[in-house]
Amino acid sequence: MRWLFLLLLVLNVFYYIWHQQEAPLRAKDVTPLSLYRGGQQDIRLLSETPDSTKEKEKAAQVDAGCLYIGGFTRQDVAQGLERRLSGMEVKYQSLPKGSAESAGYWVRVAPESRRWLDDLQLLNLSREFNELKHKIMPCEGVAPIE
Repeated sequence: MRWLFLLLLVLNVFYYIWHQQEAPLRAKDVTPLSLYRGGQQDIRLLSETPDSTKEKEKAAQVDAGCLYIGGFTRQDVAQGLERRLSGMEVKYQSLPKGSAESAGYWVRVAPESRRWLDDLQLLNLSREFNELKHKIMPCEGVAPIE
């Protein structure tokens, strides 16, 4: 057993010396970023762009689909949400529990009322209703409901 230990010790010393004799790796040359960018030397925020792409994206998102909020397992919680939405003067349509969108009770917000429900309002509603989820999906399905 002593001989095995001494053999491993000698091999480790040999391995260490062998690695010390190899040439160290040279640092890779890095091309400056200014050569890649060319004439564009400044950084502009999206809010500073003249064509205000944020507003265009938000308008396209509003037109893209309907807002669905809910996902409740109990009907009384969904009715509480409907009372809250009617108090906020938001037009909505209750969806039956067995609808094709998803399991649970969901409410579809009318596209013209979507402007009343921004991110802050949805955050407040999610604090008030624990199970609240929201998603944006196409208003009309691919296949007609029969």
